[in-house]
Amino acid sequence: MSRSVLERKLSEITDRLRALRDELRVADEQLAFLAETADDLRLRALVSETPLAEREHADAQKHVDAMTRHRAAVAAELADLERAQDDLLDRLIAESK
Repeated sequence: MSRSVLERKLSEITDRLRALRDELRVADEQLAFLAETADDLRLRALVSETPLAEREHADAQKHVDAMTRHRAAVAAELADLERAQDDLLDRLIAESK
């Protein structure tokens, strides 16, 4: 692969990494908020012992679970791109020698 192609791919990966890191930060903030809300609703459900309160907690917990999965997917994609970036950097260095 030519040096210009490697550099272009590295640039694309760098841009995507930046975007994923931002997305991960947002997901972390949203997850913290959702988890706190779900915990509050869990306590309310325990105290009130009503079906409505339990359903509200269950719905909130579903949002927490979905955000947890989303965050894990973003983190996995981030790790994959970091590995790809390392591989491209290794190839760029090898071609420079």
